[in-house]
Parts: sequence; C-alpha cells; structure tokens
Amino acid sequence: MHSNRNRFWGLAMAVVAALASLSFVPENQAGSLPQAQPSGQQSGVAKPIGTIKSIAGNALTLTSDAGAVFNITVEDSTKLLRIEPGQKDLKNAQPIRLQDLQAGDRILVIGKLSDDNHSVTASSVIVMKRADVESKRENDRQDWQRHGVGGIVSAVDPLARTITISTAALAGNKTIAIDTSNSTMLRRYAPDSVNFDDAKPGTFDQVKPGDQLRARGTRSADGTKLTADEIVSGAFRNIAGTISSIDPAANTLGVMDLITKKPVLVKIAADSQIRKLPPQIAQLIATRVKGAPSGVAKGAGSSAAVSDGGSAGVLPSGSSQSGGQGSDGSGASRSGGDLQQILSRIPPATLADLQKGDAVMIVSTEGTGSGAITAITLVGGVEAILQASPTGGGQSMILPPWSLDARGGDAAAQ
Repeated sequence: MHSNRNRFWGLAMAVVAALASLSFVPENQAGSLPQAQPSGQQSGVAKPIGTIKSIAGNALTLTSDAGAVFNITVEDSTKLLRIEPGQKDLKNAQPIRLQDLQAGDRILVIGKLSDDNHSVTASSVIVMKRADVESKRENDRQDWQRHGVGGIVSAVDPLARTITISTAALAGNKTIAIDTSNSTMLRRYAPDSVNFDDAKPGTFDQVKPGDQLRARGTRSADGTKLTADEIVSGAFRNIAGTISSIDPAANTLGVMDLITKKPVLVKIAADSQIRKLPPQIAQLIATRVKGAPSGVAKGAGSSAAVSDGGSAGVLPSGSSQSGGQGSDGSGASRSGGDLQQILSRIPPATLADLQKGDAVMIVSTEGTGSGAITAITLVGGVEAILQASPTGGGQSMILPPWSLDARGGDAAAQ
C-alpha cells in the first residue's frame, strides 16, 4: 500500500515538477555586471546597479535592482563602457556613446551621490545592452534544457564531492550522480523568493538530502553521471489541496492542505507560474497514475480524446498519444520527458481562471515564518489526478518532495 501511495505522489507531483522546471533556470544571470555591488553611500560614492527606465538628454532614470530610483547625470567627462554578458572584468570593454543607450539597458553607475541620496553625478557608466542580455539569457535557457538534469537530492558525499539525485517521471524513477569540483558554481534559492535573481552564492555543505537541485554540465554516455559546471539548489514545500478562498486584490488564495488538514495562505507573485490542465490531459495522467491500460482513459472514452478539444496542439510531436511504447521503448514517450513538454504547451492561467473548490497542486518556497507561502508553480485542474490516489485524501497520504523531471530537454534533443 505504501509503495502505491509513494508511486502515486511521485508521479502526480511530476505534473507540477515538470512545469516548475521551466522556471528553475537562471533567466537573468546573463544580466549580471562585473564587480556589481549594492547601491549605497560610502564616502559620498554611489554604485547603483539596475535598468535604465528613461533617457532625456544627458539625464538617465535608473531603477536599481534594490528597487530605488536614481536620477543619473552623465557629464562630458563621464567614461561610458560597454561589456558583453558573461564578462568578468573590463579588459574587453568598449567605449560607447551616450546616444547609443536605450531604455531597458543594464548599467552600473559609479559617481558622486547628492544630499538627497537619489541623484548621482556619474564618473563612469558600465553598460550591458538589453539585446545582448536577452540573447545571452535565451542561450542559457536552451543550454539548461539541453545539458541540465534535475531532481531530489537523495545522498551527499562530502569526501567525493558527489551529490546523488533522484528524478521522477512517467517512465519511472532513476538516480543520477552529480560530480562537483572547486570550479563548480553553486547557488542557493533565497527563502520566500521565486526568482533565480535572488539566489545567493552557495556552498557544497548547504546541499542536503530532500533538497530540490538542478545541475548543468557534461553528462556521461549512459546518463547516470553528470560533471557539473553549475548547480542551483533549494528547499521547497509541496501542497496538494482544494481552494477555500480567493482574494484577487491581494493576489492570494487560501488552500486546505490535504495532508495537514490545515488552511494555507498562498501568495501569487509576479513570477509565479499558474497553469490549468485541460480535462483530457488530467484524465490521461490520472489513468497512468492508477496503472490502468495505457490505451484507455476512464471517462474520456479513449486516448484519442487527448488530441481533441481544449488540449489540441498540447501534445508534442513525437509523443505517444496512446501512452504506449515511446521512441525509446520505455512506455513513456521520449524517455518520459513528454510530461514536461505537454505542460510547456499549456497557456498560462491567472487567478481569474480558478474557483473556490478547485483542486490544486503547488510548489512553493519554504517561506520565512510569516505564515504565508509564495507559489513558484500552481497547477489547477488536477481533480482527476488527486482522485487517482489509492487511499483518497487524508493524513495517511505521503507527499514526497517534487522532482524537476529534467529529461524534457534531453528528450527533445534526442
């Protein structure tokens, strides 16, 4: 019975995990400026970093990463340098003209702070063009999809500097050994944040069993090992339950947790991802979770329903719509990565698409003890999946940590 419960939750939470993996990527790391420091005052010198909001003559309005707004004055003597994303120093920086700056460009300003603490006369401006940042960001995103793996940390070996993760997919669980070195970049998700931007430099000893982890690097031929160039990890919370209240003005909703039988206040941030599964997709996943014959989806008549109605165009090309043998013979199309590909094609939803009484699955940060959690990913339309539990909802259910199901990028590349 316990194995059936674990299998159910492992597969069901892969629904949320597959979607969440799309956001567990360093989207804005490309915008990091060299020697970047928080804005502030030190002997009258300011070093605000952020994005150009507007330009008028030789005056720039800068929205800093800390949220403050600065009025920047560029004088004839101000040195303006352009760098490419990823550069660690200014050795290859090139001069740039003031008229070549645009709203949306990333800049680091060094200059004299005025008495109002919001105006800076710039002596130097280091510029990273918006187009360059977006290009680098997209390349990074694709690289994480192609060369990334993700899952739950099952073991950590400090002596060998190896981390073992377990991944969950429709094709079943597998383990991957992550090898690290002194050159591996480690980052850690910040509490109560859904942004990779807020991830802090981390250390190997911060990674613990049960953590969520995603790594990018070189994978072995058999896929069981990866030599990591970069690792992002964090501790997250999983919730499955029903919506008890919705407050659109506050961007919050109340959820009754099926495990604890207690209400949870869920905050929806600007970067929170919301999806609502079409009934056909939810029924197909529920059928697989219950272990029913793969060609029959109860309540849908047949697997052909998956390609009709609201889910049209959702299944990726090359997927096995009948749930039969995939291209790798695993029984789950494209090495089990079909779930992530399906979810990636479902349009974003909003709070307005949810109603009181809807069943939802949520991945959130651990929070900071304020009583509320911030949703990283929320998936609605999961009633059929929750009903597929062998024991129904209740305290006896076991909700293991969610997995990223990182095979989506690999499968797509195979």
